[in-house]
Amino acid sequence: MGKHKYSRRKFLGTAPCLALGTTTLFSSLINLKAMNTMIGSTTLGGDYKALVCVLLNGGNDSFNMVLPRNTESYNEYATARSNQAIPQNEILPINPQTTDGREFGFHPAMVGLQGIFEAGDLAVVSNVGTLVEPVTKATVLNGTASLPLGLLSHLDQVMHWQTATPLDRNSASGWGGRMADILREMNTNQEVSMNISLAGNNLFQRGDEVVEYAINNDGSVAILGWDGPHPFLQMMTEDVSDMMNKTYEDLFKDSYAGTLRRCVNSNDVFNAALEGTEDMVGFFTPGNPLAQDLRMVAQTIAGRSDLGAQRQIFFVQLGGFDNHDELLDNHELLMTTVDQALSEFYAATEMLGVKDNVTTFTISDFARTLSSNGNGTDHAWGGNALVMGGAVNGQEMYGQYPILSLGTDLELGGGIFLPTTAADEYFAEICLWFGISPNDLSMILPNIGNFYDVAGGGNRRGFMDI
Repeated sequence: MGKHKYSRRKFLGTAPCLALGTTTLFSSLINLKAMNTMIGSTTLGGDYKALVCVLLNGGNDSFNMVLPRNTESYNEYATARSNQAIPQNEILPINPQTTDGREFGFHPAMVGLQGIFEAGDLAVVSNVGTLVEPVTKATVLNGTASLPLGLLSHLDQVMHWQTATPLDRNSASGWGGRMADILREMNTNQEVSMNISLAGNNLFQRGDEVVEYAINNDGSVAILGWDGPHPFLQMMTEDVSDMMNKTYEDLFKDSYAGTLRRCVNSNDVFNAALEGTEDMVGFFTPGNPLAQDLRMVAQTIAGRSDLGAQRQIFFVQLGGFDNHDELLDNHELLMTTVDQALSEFYAATEMLGVKDNVTTFTISDFARTLSSNGNGTDHAWGGNALVMGGAVNGQEMYGQYPILSLGTDLELGGGIFLPTTAADEYFAEICLWFGISPNDLSMILPNIGNFYDVAGGGNRRGFMDI
């Protein structure tokens, strides 16, 4: 085996689930995406909170999502963006309660989110990005700054957003998983993971003890063909069930089979808990993939009492943001999808009476270059994020929104902006609202001490009502 050492937990955390047409346990199971189990009915206390992490996968062009609209600032933006600029008269105005004199707006497709912002339940976190330590343009350009590994790389940056360990490509856990490790006892039945994914396996929700419970947006566990109506699928389900229920002398095989049994059993419990909840179908746009995932999130929140959950962390994603070409048209479709889905989810939380208990926030690999590449934009760094919910101190823009002009102290060349808010600062605010003690922040966010005075009470960004 050499240097390759495998722990039982690591093995179970990466094991697949179910495959078709073979005869052994391991070759009969593919893609185990539900590594933990759901729970039975319990009495729910009054301190319920949920986080919904929305990954905009591919690198969201967030300076066309939130952009300046007063004439001077817009002209700077339009000059730098050239043919990728949104016309000034199409920008949807927003009115932050605090302003530096500039005026801002949302992408024209974000009508629903504009209303939620103006109502005070949506905030913008400006120019946020992965950082190891505070840096300046000079230290970045002269090579003395400690920088996240793989800047401008999709694989690295989307990993860093999920793990909060930008100097480590081998982290086995994410900051959502580490939160769940600390707070897991708040959920009364320990058979369940508080982390529920609509996007399969992910690093964000994986902890040392807690792993994600992955479901499809129809509520079924992500096991291909399980208990399907076709006779072959029924036969396969019976055969695999027989194999799962055996006892194996090999420790890994026996543990693997046990995990699969819990995976399947939890699906029955999960669906039973949701049977008595109000149908969310009418709240969400058919054919909108993000909306349908958020529909299942809302449905799961509605069943929180029967699931015994006082804390839940959800993970959803929407792809398609890597727009090196046809940016304006593609981004308009994506922003329409995001606006519909988030607005409908917000309405569902209002209907369920949990608007103040659910916080939804966006992450993305990185922003995109302010400069056009001809018909699109390329990979960049700092960008803008959205935070939504009744506990959000909304109708505000937090952090330093940069002057959108080339050659400034924050522009590194090619329209790439140095972040002025660390992802750790963004995450810390969310962790504290969710119930993490300031003393535990460094366990979840190893680099937080480089940006945040944990011992002295912190220097909060202030976008959450804590």
